[in-house]
Amino acid sequence: MIVTVFRNRLRPDATEAYAELAPQMVELAKQQPGFISLKTFTATDGERVTIAEFESDEAVLAWRNNAIHQNAQERGRTDFYAEYISQTCEVIRESRFPRNGC
Repeated sequence: MIVTVFRNRLRPDATEAYAELAPQMVELAKQQPGFISLKTFTATDGERVTIAEFESDEAVLAWRNNAIHQNAQERGRTDFYAEYISQTCEVIRESRFPRNGC
């Protein structure tokens, strides 16, 4: 499995426009072959973190190179983000503890 961690901060003037585009990108990502999951969290200091999981590096690259996603990426750089960092990692080990009945 490949995990991309996308940390970012929105520009103050970008909140509304970003809120319109972000759900469209989530739905598009879900349609990509090899997609596993995507979740976004916002910290109290305004930093946002999106964790996306894909089955393979090829699936991540296909998502990165999707023409609609590339347009959104460019809009992110020009209109939405004050800063961002994207890190793509291969999962080396995974542990789970699913408590039954919770």
